[in-house]
Amino acid sequence: MSTADLAAQLSKTHGLDKGDARKVIDAVFAEIVAAVARGEEVSLNGVGKFKLKETAERQGRNPASGEAMTIAAQRKITFAPAKQVRDRLNGA
Repeated sequence: MSTADLAAQLSKTHGLDKGDARKVIDAVFAEIVAAVARGEEVSLNGVGKFKLKETAERQGRNPASGEAMTIAAQRKITFAPAKQVRDRLNGA
């Protein structure tokens, strides 16, 4: 499902203009990303949690040449689904 599909569904379900629905979706996800970038945990009841995960610099290998290389430290966003989501996905 793309953002456009989600906006169309939101528009149909709640009687919103598709453009307005798209703006709402974009704003919600922009706020989630901004909060996680600040190091905050975003918890959505019944959906799950978005968190920041920091990985340390580490040694790896270049798959093409086999040479050792340093993989830079990174900040990543992770998502942990809520129990209701896990249960629904697993047929419970």
